Amino acid sequence: MKAPGDKDYVQSLERGLSVILAFAARKPLLTLAQLTEATGLTRPTVRRLVLTLERLGYVRSEGRAYSLTPRVLALGHAFTSSLNLTESAQGPMARAAEAVGHTCSLLVLDEEDAVFLHRVPARGGLPLLTSSRMPAFATAAGRVLLAGHRNMSLTGPFPKLTPWTVTDPVRLGQIVTDVRERGWALVDQEYEEGVRSFSAPVRDSAGWVVAALGMSVPSTVDMSVIKWEHVPALMSAADEISAALGAEYHGFVLRRSAT
Repeated sequence: MKAPGDKDYVQSLERGLSVILAFAARKPLLTLAQLTEATGLTRPTVRRLVLTLERLGYVRSEGRAYSLTPRVLALGHAFTSSLNLTESAQGPMARAAEAVGHTCSLLVLDEEDAVFLHRVPARGGLPLLTSSRMPAFATAAGRVLLAGHRNMSLTGPFPKLTPWTVTDPVRLGQIVTDVRERGWALVDQEYEEGVRSFSAPVRDSAGWVVAALGMSVPSTVDMSVIKWEHVPALMSAADEISAALGAEYHGFVLRRSAT
């Protein structure tokens, strides 16, 4: 609360943050009435704050309710950076790269792209990508990051990057839901021909997905090898990083499925 006579205290910032935090404390979809109750502010004040946050891209309207957008991750990224996320990830990523024999990457979500934060190469693996970002919809890491946000809306249009790229928004939505339930993602030549990629989530102390670990291998690598050897190694690394971030993280059970 603002202390009497404290001219340096910006109360509007406090109120704006209280609206954002109300979503984390309650549920991902809230009406103005619910936000008013959660924050203790007046309804006109909440309305102005929500409309401002919507204009800035931190909140989106869904009918008469509102939800946070992935842009809020930018605030979380500042926090994870202060925790030296890449430093915490270095050891687990190096062990995963050695176990699988391919480069291990750490990525975060930036609007519609998965952005590289850090890469640990492995001798004999695929060459390092020169790009700094990839489209989230067509990549394993991107789908893991999208799956971490239940209110993510996939509307498209999505370009056909290869003959195998899934571009239908409904189908993509189901794929992201499956990734959320499974706890990892596998993409077969949808972003780049001749390349299969797989990814696992990194979570913070609140259980939020703050990053993704990803790897790419040639399409000649058998799917069963990826699922039962490579994915567990990557998930183990993601678990270790999550634990370093304070997550109450127990991992996900791999589902033995032929699909």
